[in-house]
Amino acid sequence: MTAFVIVIFALAGLIKGTIGLGLPAVSMGLLTIFMSPFQAATLLIVPSMLTNFWQLFAEGHVLKLIRRFWLLLAGIIVGSVWSIFPTLGHSEFHSEALLGGMLALYGLYGLLAKRMPDLSQHEKWLSPIMGYLGGALTVATGVVVIPVVPYLQTLHLKRDDLVQALGLVFTTSTVCLAVFLHRNPVEDMPIDYTMSAIALIPALIGMWFGKKIRSRIPEQKFRTVFFISLIALGSYMMLHQFGWI
Repeated sequence: MTAFVIVIFALAGLIKGTIGLGLPAVSMGLLTIFMSPFQAATLLIVPSMLTNFWQLFAEGHVLKLIRRFWLLLAGIIVGSVWSIFPTLGHSEFHSEALLGGMLALYGLYGLLAKRMPDLSQHEKWLSPIMGYLGGALTVATGVVVIPVVPYLQTLHLKRDDLVQALGLVFTTSTVCLAVFLHRNPVEDMPIDYTMSAIALIPALIGMWFGKKIRSRIPEQKFRTVFFISLIALGSYMMLHQFGWI
């Protein structure tokens, strides 16, 4: 099992290093082939936390971002505490199917989104709603993607601000997920911090190679293959969960 974890996080790190995103989504999607979504989420804690901290603090201006997006962050926290969805570890909830649907939607969004509408004038009332849904889906699937990532892109931030804002959101979501996993343990599924720390190493190595790849192949071509793969993986997870394949 350790070998599978190492390979999966190396691949996820490679993708994140190449296109700047995808580590939690790819890791959760592939890990749930071999283990429960709850177990997979516990392995994400250390790699996600450290890579997101790096993304958040790389450019500075953290307090400025917090002042602007505190309503979004508050929504994430509230959503992770009072989720409208059944959460990870719920015995009767098809969390694998929901995660698969999230990945497929993420893939479709990545392929089809060209020019996002400008919703910045509605930011004050949209931020808490988008944050709440993002937090609720984080504790339901282990991944924060929909609707927070597309929403941030509709605000038409500068490139560096967008990357740092994503780091802020991912960091907050990862902390909320870690707290949730501690407060809602599943019997016979303890949080394995040792394996989570081990997973950080191949993730960082993969990110380093991904940055090398970025300079050698067209990024748009790689993104296309990546998003198509997410659609295929997400569709497989949904069909497998319901016993259709």
